[in-house]
This record gives sequence, structure tokens and C-alpha cells, in this order.
Amino acid sequence: MTRILRGPLLRFRADPFTSGAEAALGWHEDGAVAVAGERIITVGDAPDVISAHPGAEVASTGGRLIAPGFVDCHLHYPQTRIVASWGAQLLDWLNTYTFPEEARFADAEYAAEVAREFFDLTLANGITTTCSYCTTHPTSSDAYFTEAQARRLRVAGGRTMMDRNAPPDLCDTAQRAYDESKALIARWHGRARATYAITPRFVPTSTPAQLEAAGALWAEHPDCPMQTHLSENPSEIGLVKQLFPDEPDYFGVYQRFGLTGPGSIFGHAIHLTPRERAALAETGAAVAHCPTSNQFLGSGECDVAGLKASGVPIGLATDVGGGSSFSMFDTMKAAYETGQRRGVALSPVHLWWLATEGSARVLRIEQEVGNLEAGREADLVLIDLAATPILAARTARAQTAAEIMFALIVLADERAVSEVWSGGRMVHARGAVR
Repeated sequence: MTRILRGPLLRFRADPFTSGAEAALGWHEDGAVAVAGERIITVGDAPDVISAHPGAEVASTGGRLIAPGFVDCHLHYPQTRIVASWGAQLLDWLNTYTFPEEARFADAEYAAEVAREFFDLTLANGITTTCSYCTTHPTSSDAYFTEAQARRLRVAGGRTMMDRNAPPDLCDTAQRAYDESKALIARWHGRARATYAITPRFVPTSTPAQLEAAGALWAEHPDCPMQTHLSENPSEIGLVKQLFPDEPDYFGVYQRFGLTGPGSIFGHAIHLTPRERAALAETGAAVAHCPTSNQFLGSGECDVAGLKASGVPIGLATDVGGGSSFSMFDTMKAAYETGQRRGVALSPVHLWWLATEGSARVLRIEQEVGNLEAGREADLVLIDLAATPILAARTARAQTAAEIMFALIVLADERAVSEVWSGGRMVHARGAVR
């Protein structure tokens, strides 16, 4: 049966970084999206959509905004319970908080419990697709994918590979990381709405043998994304230089082991050399921008506009738990503030695009999610423009769609996320018992 949602509607016609914000935004004051099964079949002005589907069930959103579900292209679900841990920068933060928590994911029941909490939180914030690092334990990946499948969510993720500079109970070997990752690919990649991501954590925690194994695994499975971290923190970069003194830079280590190219996703990418910036663009590698994490851990500020102008695909990410919020509104706001400090204030259209279509492109799933477009999966959110008194007052006096979008970025939180749909089904409703 075809169902139609009718209300104000936000979608994208193009990449605003290349076309400009005005040309990129598709805003329909009286819009509609028609859904059949898991997919969108028509989207546009409400009279046109309704006339194209006589007899379809039409439901008004009551003024709530219909928007694409948010796509979070870099985060760590095992760190859900250590969000808001105080006072450390990257390397100390890993040793003090992250590694002890990740050790608990050897317990399958604990992993499953946290996975349920994680997806409750992401869905409450309108995030319909996540790309997560799991731990070195296959149980953590199984819990993540199992819970996502139960909720019929599109997700990506993978078992973290680490064989040095981490506690013994989290370290694997190059061979075990390869074997267990390969088994997880066979078990989960392409099953239902799951994508497996090959996941060496970052250069400091992998030996040359393991990085070589990760590169070999990716060469065998090029349709998988490969996710890791790059140039987040000066101390981290110094450690990489000590471990690989003969390589030109941090990115050069990944190049040596075949871990760059289309489908590679590098979290943070803050302190880049000119050679690294050029190489990112030349190889087709993508960047996950993590502004709340970059601020929270004191890491620095990513040059989003500059990287995008050079041709590097970029998406937006919460990076929970180094990131301080599950809210993509908070994350867009932090990206705006980062741009302001760098002298480039990204428009609301740019910010929403990074949080949806941009992240979907980074994950190479833009044919499936990230926008409201015929043929894509029906992943969408209904956003209450009057969820709080101050939000209601600000959106009521907005003169343009961009003003409404920016008011949401600055003032909205999960109270504004009224409904979340995934694959044509409602999977979250605010106020419903979980």
C-alpha cells in the first residue's frame, strides 16, 4: 500500500559546496513524500504527489517538517557509557576511559545491552544510519549488527583491529584480526541493510604486519568501506612519526599499506600537511568531520571548507563517545562554530547536507539513503518546529527556509524529533515507551 506524508519538506537538489546553497536546497512549504514498502516512490509538492497516487493513504504531519534521516559517518557505539568523561586529550582519554570500557565487550550480554541503549539514543536524535567502530571482540560486532537488523536499520561498522599500544586483553594479532574480520564480513556484509567496514583503529595501535593484513583484506573486499583515524592530535602525530620514521607523514603510512582510495574514511583529519591534503583528494579518500569531539578533547579544528574545495568528500559525525552529544543538531552547531573560528561560516544548507547526503556519500550509500528522492530507502524524520517555546518563537518569525533550518541547528534537541522512519516503517516516536 502506498502511504503519503504531507507537510513542509526539506530535501537536496545538489551539493551546496559546488552549486551554492540556494540552488542545492529543495524546500516545499506544502510538500509530500509517497512511500511504498521500504522505498520512496515520489517526492515533491503535495498536490502533485497526491494526484500521482489516487487512493493512497494521506497523513498530515500537522506542520512537522519532513526531512532526511541523519547519517552519522563516524562514531564508537562501545563508548556509549563513557560519554562526558572529564579532562583528557586523545591518547590519555583512550587509556583512561576507552580501553577499560571496551574490554567489557568480550561479554556478549553486555555488548547487546549497550547496543540497545545506543540505538535508542541515536534514533531518539533522528539518526537513521550509523557507521561505528566496534571493539576487537567479534561479540561487539555481532551485537551491533544484530540489534540494527532487529530494528531494520541501515548501518555500517566493523571489528576494530589493534595489535600493539593497547592493553593485552584488547590486543589481537595481525592474523587473528584478518581472520575474524573476514568471518564477520561473510556473516554480515550485505545482509539485510548492513555494510561491513574494515577497521584498523589507527596507526599507533597496529603493527606493520597488521596494517598489511588490513590492506590485503580490503583488496579482497573492495566493496567494503575502510575506516580509521588521521591526524587528530599533535601527540598522536608525533607517535606515528616515531613508529614510521621513513614515511613522509601520517597519511603516507596508510598509503604504504594500501589503505587509501575511494571507500576509505578518515576521522578528524585536522593537522594535515600540504602533501596530505593533496593526497586525500588525489586518492579519493573521504573525511569524517567530528566537531564536538575535536572541541571536547582539545584536538583542533578541521578545515572543512578548504578540504571540500579541494575535492575531498566530507561527512558529519558525532564521534560518540569522544564526541559529547548524540544530537546531530549539536554536531551541526559545533561545525558552524568551527567554521566561524576559521573564518568560513557554513550556511544551514551546507550543514544539513553534511549531516545527511554528505555522510551518505562518504559511506558510498547515497543511492540508498541521505536524501528524500524517488528510489531511495524511506529513512526520514519528522521534526517539530515548535518543540520548545523558544524554538516555536524563533521558527514562527523566520522569513526563509534557511532561517528555520538554522534555528533548529542552534535551538533543537531530541524533543524536536517527533517521529523517525527507517525503511518505510516508523521506528521511533517521541514519548512512546521503549
